Amino acid sequence: QVQLVESGGVLVQAGDSLRLSCSASGRTISSCTMGWFLQAPGKGGEFVAVIRSSGVSTDNADSVKGRFTISRGDAENTVYLQMNSLKPEDTAVYYCAARVGYGLGYVSSEYSAWGQGTRVTVSS
Repeated sequence: QVQLVESGGVLVQAGDSLRLSCSASGRTISSCTMGWFLQAPGKGGEFVAVIRSSGVSTDNADSVKGRFTISRGDAENTVYLQMNSLKPEDTAVYYCAARVGYGLGYVSSEYSAWGQGTRVTVSS
């Protein structure tokens, strides 16, 4: 079973950039599809970004297209979320997740392993 630990969440100002990391242990994630989800205060979980095991296929939620980029460093067993042009509405706890299977995953129930989350706060 893979264990995931997110890091990098801090308080930033609108327009700033931030990179979140998700470090895996227990097994390699090279064969896993990896996703990022968020939970904003008072709201349910939302899909943010996903990357296939190959690293070639990625997709983002419309709300972050052009601003966020997901990438993976399999040698480091880590997945990253580069967040640029941050907005106050990006404030949330961000979670990474892993799934084994074909294709991308947009729904949280498709993922079997989750981290504990890292909090990002964007001030206006």
